[in-house]
Amino acid sequence: MTLPTEMRFVDLPSFGAPEVMTIARKPLPELKPGEILVRVEAAGVNRPDVAQRQGIYPPPKDASPILGLEIAGEVVDVGPGVSEFSIGNKVCGLTNGGAYAEYCVLPVGQTLRFPNGYDAVKAAAVPETFFTVWANLFQMAGLTEGESVLIHGGSSGIGTTAIQLARAFGATVYTTAGSKEKCEACEKLGAKRAINYQEEDFAEVIKTETGHGVDIVLDMIGAAYFEKNLASLAKDGCLSIIAFLGGAVVEKASLQPIMVKRLTVTGSTMRPRTAEEKRAIRDDLLSQVWPLLDTGKVAPVIYKTFAFEDVVEAHRLLETSNHIGKIMLKLA
Repeated sequence: MTLPTEMRFVDLPSFGAPEVMTIARKPLPELKPGEILVRVEAAGVNRPDVAQRQGIYPPPKDASPILGLEIAGEVVDVGPGVSEFSIGNKVCGLTNGGAYAEYCVLPVGQTLRFPNGYDAVKAAAVPETFFTVWANLFQMAGLTEGESVLIHGGSSGIGTTAIQLARAFGATVYTTAGSKEKCEACEKLGAKRAINYQEEDFAEVIKTETGHGVDIVLDMIGAAYFEKNLASLAKDGCLSIIAFLGGAVVEKASLQPIMVKRLTVTGSTMRPRTAEEKRAIRDDLLSQVWPLLDTGKVAPVIYKTFAFEDVVEAHRLLETSNHIGKIMLKLA
């Protein structure tokens, strides 16, 4: 296969508003052992991309500086030592940056086949949220059948994924969202009760609904919700923090509930995880979650797809939070 010498990509000459992004050209990335080169057909737009664009979420030293964390497309080259995938395979995966480009490198340990019947846009909508939810809600917080969970931001890409996976594995789901329309969408996905945080106190609703609290809270708000999250947990419950949209510093809060109720507070980010840790998440997804995707029991929720050239508009929409599910870029 003859490849071009250059590719288009989304350049970030400076940090700031969506308008700082431009389409530029550069040489194709070079392959290292254990990597594949993918001709990108679709890429996901996620909150970490916005944070990186704003200059508050720098990529790791060994990662691509190009924006974007998930892609789907066709394998066009393989690096030394690669046997899992071949040229021509259709794959999706979690990148170490570089998704906003016509060609992107994927480590094989973060690469997955398309679920049955999926096109590139739908396949690219899976990796970032499914890796994040599986690692934090299932591997770290240990959600199991018969437990209950409160998922904040239920209408987000993370939220719509977490609701579906929690229900698929037999948990009772409560969630928060910011409008009647978003709450209805969350309940349609499987939430027992969606709480409109603009009108209701979620901690009071959880207390009323459960009588004792939930087993796990999956939180992307951070400081602003910290005390209410602790109040919403039952004994031996776990608070799993995955983002700080409401601040990272808790200035005044009682830690007493942690001791009295024997609570666990945990959290993580995906990018600093080792290649081995990401491969372990990938392997779990293939064995535990891909059958659900293959049969349609779980599916990514896609709100809108933009052309690659309209990346600025895609970021503007994400920042409004007026969407339900994923925002995507289509390249081919």
